Amino acid sequence: MSSEPEERQATQDAIEYFLEDITYQGKKPRTREAYQRVLTDFESYLDSRGLTFDDANHRDCMAYVHRLRGSVASSTVATYASYLHRFYDYMVQVGRFDENPMGLVLEEIDESINTDPARRDISIVEMRDFFATVAHPLDRAVIGTLLKTGMRAGELCNLDLRDLKLAGAPVALDHRANLDGRGDAVYVDADPSQGEQYNGQERTASNKRKRPTTIPVDEELAYLLKQWLAIRPDSVASANPLFVSTSDRWGRRLTPDMVHHLVETHARDAGWYRVGGGPEENVTPHYFRHFFTTHLRDRTGDRGIVKYLRGDVAKDVIDTYTHDWGTRVRDVYDENIYAIL
Repeated sequence: MSSEPEERQATQDAIEYFLEDITYQGKKPRTREAYQRVLTDFESYLDSRGLTFDDANHRDCMAYVHRLRGSVASSTVATYASYLHRFYDYMVQVGRFDENPMGLVLEEIDESINTDPARRDISIVEMRDFFATVAHPLDRAVIGTLLKTGMRAGELCNLDLRDLKLAGAPVALDHRANLDGRGDAVYVDADPSQGEQYNGQERTASNKRKRPTTIPVDEELAYLLKQWLAIRPDSVASANPLFVSTSDRWGRRLTPDMVHHLVETHARDAGWYRVGGGPEENVTPHYFRHFFTTHLRDRTGDRGIVKYLRGDVAKDVIDTYTHDWGTRVRDVYDENIYAIL
């Protein structure tokens, strides 16, 4: 009969085995950390009942899910359950466990993962107050860009200096031809893909746009970007990324995980982020995309332009706004973009 230390070691081995495999599958560090957090919490729960992963039946798993209710959002309950189901299902497939007790649980629970959650309602005034607490030029430029453009964290990380046209910039930008005649603007391409070379550098994220998009840069964002460019370290990459680290990875392109950590740090200080909280309450980089979409759409009443700026529309609509960019996109954007300074 196995001793208690041996059983605990077997549980730890199972967790490490799974986490190692999802790393090999290309899952991001943030995803691995999320799985590890859930599995460790579930392990502690089972340990308190004298059980291991292999001992747990569907009633044990259901009791764990029930314990979560009231302490986290209902969509988070569903997310935890889905993580455990994925873990058990994989371990059964590789022959480490005999059965998946979460299969039945997932069918029985009422909670579901909300793909379009009702997010925290933050006014423009509250966002302005929040932004005033952000001090470092890199943090201000990153958060300001997310707020003013609605782009995704990965898209921000993939920006190179050539993707920015900015009059009076403190460094030479040598912008790409796509920005000619556009005034101050940023070009978000649709091509960069995670793990593939783009502009001479392998990328850590994919741009998820249906088509390339040129987004205006207003006076506030121009000011924030100039502040950042004035102190931006020389990049170690030939692609010359716009946003690079000023900490441990000095001069290296920011990654989505670094952007998430940057935003999370400030959101936590503002009381807008809680470990274990779902998208309904936590402010993340993606929240700024939601904020941009909601407030700009409400101000303009023009869903087409907002969809164009988000990169969510098909070629025919993209072409319409691209050909009439100066009087449709630029004018509507400049007249309606909210102030954050």
